[in-house]
Amino acid sequence: MTLSLIELVKNMPKAELHIHIEGSLEPELIFALAQRNGVELNYPSIEALRAAYAFTNLQSFLDIYYAGASVLLTEQDFYDMTRAYLERAHADNILHTELFFDPQTHTARGVEFGVVVNGIQRALRDAHAEWGMTGGLIMCFLRHLSEEEAFLTLEQALPYREHILGIGLDSSERGHPPEKFARVFARCKELGFHLVAHAGEEGPPAYIETALDLLQVERIDHGVRCTDDPVLMQRLALQAIPLTVCPLSNIKLCVFETMAQHNILTLLDAGLVVTVNSDDPAYFGGYMNDNLVALVKALPVQRHHARQLARNSFNAAFIDHNLKQKYLAQVDAFFAQ
Repeated sequence: MTLSLIELVKNMPKAELHIHIEGSLEPELIFALAQRNGVELNYPSIEALRAAYAFTNLQSFLDIYYAGASVLLTEQDFYDMTRAYLERAHADNILHTELFFDPQTHTARGVEFGVVVNGIQRALRDAHAEWGMTGGLIMCFLRHLSEEEAFLTLEQALPYREHILGIGLDSSERGHPPEKFARVFARCKELGFHLVAHAGEEGPPAYIETALDLLQVERIDHGVRCTDDPVLMQRLALQAIPLTVCPLSNIKLCVFETMAQHNILTLLDAGLVVTVNSDDPAYFGGYMNDNLVALVKALPVQRHHARQLARNSFNAAFIDHNLKQKYLAQVDAFFAQ
C-alpha cells in the first residue's frame, strides 16, 4: 500500500534545526507556570492570550513572545517547557533536534544562566534515554541588543560550553545587520562553536551574504529572500549552505501572503540544501508535521521532494559522521519501503 503524501511526510524520519524553545510555550503552560510562580499576566484567560497571537510582523510577535517568557523562573520551568516540545517532536518522528535558546531574555530578568541550560539539558537527556532522540543547544544572541551585551552572555556561557553546540543570532532582523556582531562571532569561532544566523527573512538578501562573509556561519536560518539575488542563490547551492526554512512562520509574519506563494520548491529544485522547521510553533500555528502537511496541501510537493527534505535535515545537522550515516540510512530505508 502506498502511503499518501501527507502520511509519508508525517511518518518519515527527520531532524529539526530551527526551533526556539521559548517559542514552543503553549498558552496553557504559560498559565500553569504563571500560577506556579505567582507571575501576574496581562491576559485574563488562556483564550485571551491565544487571541493575542495575531501578528502583523516580526516585532509584534516578539513583544508577546518576551511577555510569555516572563513565566520561566526555575530549572523545573525550563525542563517542563522543553519536555513538552520534545514529546511533540517525538510524535512527529523527529530523531534529532537542535534547540535555540535565548539566555538574554532570562538573565535580564534575574534568572541565572545555569538555571536555563540545566533545565533544558535535563529534558534532552531524558528524551535520549527514553526514545534515543539526539539533540543539542544553540545559544542565540538577541540582535536588538548590543555586541557588548553579547560578549557578556558569551562569558556567562563558557562554564556550560560542554552543553552548547553552537551560537546563533535571532530577534528583530530589520536595522540590525549581521556585521553588528562580527567580533563576537569571530571569538565564538575561535572557541570552536558551530555558527548560524537568522538572515533573509524580513531582512534583504545582503544580510545572508554578510552572515556568510563576516560572521562565517555554516547555516542560514530562514534565508528565503535569497531568490531576490540569483548570484547568491547559485552560491548557496554551490557551497551547500543549508537553509532552515519555517513555512508557517513565513505566512504568519507575512513574508509570503499564502502558502501557495512559498518559494521552498523553487529553492529545492535549484539544488539548495533546504530543510523544514517550526520556528516558534506555539505562536505560528504548528509543529514540524503541521509545516510539512501545509506545504503538501498548498504546493505540488512530490515524493522526491519529501525524501530530499528528510535527507537535508540530517545532512545539515551538527552531528558526527557515523550518526549522520545512521540517520540517512533510516531515511533511505523508509523511502525504499
